[in-house]
Amino acid sequence: MTETQSSSASLRRLVPRIFSKAQPAGAVDRLVRTARLHHPKADLAVIERAYVVAERAHRGQKRQSGEPYITHPVAVAQILADLGIGPKTLAAALLHDTVEDTDYGLDELRAEFGDEVAMLVDGVTKLDKVKYGESAQAETVRKMIVAMSKDIRVLVIKLADRLHNARTWGFVPAEKAAKKATETLEIYAPLAHRLGIQTIKWELEDLSFAVLYPKLYAEIESLVKQRTPQREELVQTVIDSVNEDLKAAKIRGKVVGRPKQYYSIYQKMIVRGRDFDEIYDLVGIRVLVNSVRDCYAVLGAIHARWTPIPGRFKDYIATPKYNLYQSLHTTVIGPQGKSVEIQIRTHEMHQHAEYGVAAHWKYKENVNGGKGASKATENDMVWLAHISDWQAETSDPGEFLDSLRFEIGAKEVYVFTPKGRVIGLPAGATPVDFAYAVHTEVGHRTMGAKVNGRLVPLESELNSGDVVEVFTSKNPDSGPSQDWLSFVKSTRARNKIRQWFTKERRDEAIEQGKDAIARAMRKQNLPLQKLMSQDTFAEVAAQMRYEDVSALYAAVGEGHISTQSVLEKVAALLQGDNEAEQAAIDFPVRGRTRSVTHSDSGVLVRGAPDILVKLSKCCTPVPGDDIVGFVTRGSGVSVHRSDCHNVQELLKEPERMIDVEWAPSSKSLFLVHIQVEALDRAGLLSDVTRVLSEHHVNILSATVSTSNNRLAISRFVFEMGDTTHLERVLNAVRRIDAVYDVYRVNGG
Repeated sequence: MTETQSSSASLRRLVPRIFSKAQPAGAVDRLVRTARLHHPKADLAVIERAYVVAERAHRGQKRQSGEPYITHPVAVAQILADLGIGPKTLAAALLHDTVEDTDYGLDELRAEFGDEVAMLVDGVTKLDKVKYGESAQAETVRKMIVAMSKDIRVLVIKLADRLHNARTWGFVPAEKAAKKATETLEIYAPLAHRLGIQTIKWELEDLSFAVLYPKLYAEIESLVKQRTPQREELVQTVIDSVNEDLKAAKIRGKVVGRPKQYYSIYQKMIVRGRDFDEIYDLVGIRVLVNSVRDCYAVLGAIHARWTPIPGRFKDYIATPKYNLYQSLHTTVIGPQGKSVEIQIRTHEMHQHAEYGVAAHWKYKENVNGGKGASKATENDMVWLAHISDWQAETSDPGEFLDSLRFEIGAKEVYVFTPKGRVIGLPAGATPVDFAYAVHTEVGHRTMGAKVNGRLVPLESELNSGDVVEVFTSKNPDSGPSQDWLSFVKSTRARNKIRQWFTKERRDEAIEQGKDAIARAMRKQNLPLQKLMSQDTFAEVAAQMRYEDVSALYAAVGEGHISTQSVLEKVAALLQGDNEAEQAAIDFPVRGRTRSVTHSDSGVLVRGAPDILVKLSKCCTPVPGDDIVGFVTRGSGVSVHRSDCHNVQELLKEPERMIDVEWAPSSKSLFLVHIQVEALDRAGLLSDVTRVLSEHHVNILSATVSTSNNRLAISRFVFEMGDTTHLERVLNAVRRIDAVYDVYRVNGG
């Protein structure tokens, strides 16, 4: 026996569920009967026509189990029929593989079955055709979400297709089955959960679990069976007691026990570290009644009979989950002191809980020929639009997949806007996540927040039931903060913040860099148009390891490199390419080396070669300031701002004064002292240092003092290589909330 045969035999022994064979003869009749049960007035002829076409198209094809291929689309359609989905979608399910696997074309299908069925089949076909090498999984999911956002039924068909394939994983090689099972657990089961189709979600999880961990699966199954008699006895006791309460309250209802899902038990044992007996004692009971009022009446009766466990009550009727789910959940100390979990819901809520979004199509296809869809479907599925948005914004397939896994698997909190609108957010979300959920521009301009009427920091964690209000800046230039990325939880907020920095800031930096270079070239009388029209700057960008000229301009605009260093590269390039042309171009810095000397201080001293030059710390001059030089005793030339308070004293010795001028090089660094005046608030220092860092300022020291009247005075000392954008840095600090002035000061 080969290794593959041995593995298959072992799986067959441990997990017979994944070796499902075709349904007996009459499967199509059963399909039609199920459809008629849910849609008694619908024309079901389209289902029979679709079966005839599919059977003819797939004739002669076999599945890996050896069955005729037609058994697969029939089984997929039956899964959907059990969910209550309408005839057109069932027809599309029967035909979903014809366009991809047979000679039956899409145009032919459209002519025979209409645009709607053709659109659904085409959507499923596109999902199946996508193959992208190592990024296949991420890209497949990306395409799936795009298709799903156009018509949700495409995904529902795909989920049913995956479910039937999962039931027959026993017939495919073990390695391939394991890969498919992993993909199903990570992508398809969470999506089924997100859509509220619990019946598909549970079976997908159990089948995937069975393939990936067959021995664990078999062991849990065995443990469940061993305890079935005791469990059934306890369940019956609880059911009888609840039925007594219903009768006493004159409420018509149905009480049933809920079977435990094997994968759920495994998750609680492994992930939460619980003992099997501890899990199994948590018996599940479901009560189905006719109205919302009855739900709360039953809850009161149950709490009167048994003591509820604190913290275990959840009201999903008043605050539904993102996927339509509504129910009352409570856990009580039941008979024999055992914990009993009870779910109370109406019959309609139960339909939505089991079949989720699929339940909507039951009505959509059946009312007024498909024109009677309620707007509830669109509102309940708003998250689809969000996923579609961020899949378009995320270029890296791996990053998209990580985001999707988080988005569809995350637990949620539910908060309210001041007007009472419910916003669903990931657990641990902050007011910034809330702001971006309301609107992108609200997120970008957020400057503060109130939770339940109290001011809170933007990184505060929100809890279900909080009322959140955000304050926005009226400044049109305001934008998000880089450090928000360290605490936001939602994929939407993270992507919108990144998008803002990569697009808006880059465009602004490119323009500023281009203007700075143009100004510097005009100042040095360089042939601006001639150089711009040539490929000179493209070569300089390549030398400095930038992608293109735009990246070079952006680097200058953001202060990563100085304009002077770019012009020096241009000069060197032109000198190497054309000596004669270079002789005609005067670069002032290079043309003065015989009469003056400059050091990394960025200052030239006339008539004093090789003399040491120092920038005074009392006034920290920078390029652009009016400066004077003073010959010190033994320490070279000291350079001061002309308005420095020490200059008046120096002028008493005019013979020691000397002419100096600015000539910064690419290696020059200058000290800058600034003072920031603001109304004191939490996070002020953090915001100022963040803005300085974003502008590539190297902070050397910072001092902060706060007066009794809440006035905060901050002083910063930092280094800058290119001081031409100093004013831009100061303007950026001025735009910080609560800052009302910022200016340079003497360094004394």
